[in-house]
Amino acid sequence: MPDQPPPKADITLGEALREDRREDCTPCKAIGAVAFMGLGAYIYVSGMSQLAAQEAEIARANTRFGIGIRRLGIQGMAAGLFGLGIYRAFFT
Repeated sequence: MPDQPPPKADITLGEALREDRREDCTPCKAIGAVAFMGLGAYIYVSGMSQLAAQEAEIARANTRFGIGIRRLGIQGMAAGLFGLGIYRAFFT
């Protein structure tokens, strides 16, 4: 069994986060960023097309939530995921 240094017992959270941050490789960042941005784009395109297909039925239904709030929800989710991709690409 090779000699290993004893584990650090007195490590702070800040030190642990700094050590973890150094391990993030460029391909990992690229894949993560593209995955988030792609998911955001997919949610937007898919959600808006499904919403357009169901627009008449939603308008006929007697619900509190009309087409506008549903559209806003899809746009919000898509923008949030796309923003996470931008954050992952440039700020981590």
